[in-house]
Formats: sequence, C-alpha cells, structure tokens
Amino acid sequence: MQANQLTTYTRGDLMISSPDETVVLKLASLAIGATPVAVTIDIPAIGEYWPGQGGVNAGLMRGENGTPDYWLIVPTDEAVKGKKLAYGGYEVDEPEAASRFDGLANTLHLVEGSGQNHPAAQWCDGLTIEGHGDLYLPAINELALCMANVPELFDKEWHLSSTQRSANYAFTMHFDDGTQDSYVKGYELRVRPVRRFIR
Repeated sequence: MQANQLTTYTRGDLMISSPDETVVLKLASLAIGATPVAVTIDIPAIGEYWPGQGGVNAGLMRGENGTPDYWLIVPTDEAVKGKKLAYGGYEVDEPEAASRFDGLANTLHLVEGSGQNHPAAQWCDGLTIEGHGDLYLPAINELALCMANVPELFDKEWHLSSTQRSANYAFTMHFDDGTQDSYVKGYELRVRPVRRFIR
C-alpha cells in the first residue's frame, strides 16, 4: 500500500496514475477505445486460502460511503504472526484515523499524514507478502468480520485496530470472545495486517 508505488499509463499527452492498477487499466481502456476483456476470478470460500492473494479469504466487507465492497484477505505467512506493537501517537487526536470501516484510509493517514510515530500501522504498511505490498492495519469493523468468519487465524488475545477512539485510546478486539474495547495507544498488543481484493 505504499503511496509512492503507482501504476502509470502514458500515451501521447495522456497520463493516468494510481496506486490501484485496476483503475489505471480501466481508464486506459476507455481512453484508447478498447473493449475490456472479461476476466473470471475464482473467489475461494470464506476461510479458504486464496492462491496468489497472500492469505485466507475472510469474507466480503461492505464499502463505506459509496466505495465498492471488497474481499478482506488475512495473510498466513509466518512473518505476520505473533507481532506485538503499540498504536503510537499518544495524546494526539487524529480524527482522520477514526473510521470504523476503512483500515486502509486509517493506515494511510497514520503512516503518511500524521507526523507521529505509529509502529503498528508502519509495520503493516512496510510488509510485502507474496508480492503484495498493500497490507494495512485493519479497522475495528474489519477485525469484527475476521472474528465472525476466521477467528482461528488469530491468537486468542487482544488485537489492535487502526481505528482511533480518542487522543489517548485506540479500538481493540479480543479474539477469544469477540469483545471490543479500547486500550491506551502506548500499550503493545497483537497486530495482524490485512489486505483487500476489489472485483
């Protein structure tokens, strides 16, 4: 998800750039008058490994404010397991990282727009799993989807979300019983990155 990684299409005076390769390809197809080719993608059952996507299908997450729905993917690589980090930014109110749905937007703000140190979000943002560098710290509702559909992938402990509750607290979820709460941003808790697939 690193913002400096853009896909760019150039033709004559036209230049299209986006971190989302699918958007670039669709716009480029429209620009040159090409008919897009339908691609069939086999989406595995919830809880099944998704070949080529870096992890297990955790289910369909509803997009927020008109954004498209997306499949949430939980990496299972050993590199993402067992990590404990702090949220960071204690005593700093960051409402741009308060979305209960959009962990990607929260993480982008924490990594690039905050000006504070946010170890959990920065660690997730810096990962590459199976060639995918678009991992992020999930929002609290994304963790709730994981609790509902793939709790076996998570340690039975408190997990940190990217959703800020206040200047001093961030939302958390316990994967033993699904309890949601908030912890001081300075506490080190389990961190599990996710990524998304948009059809």
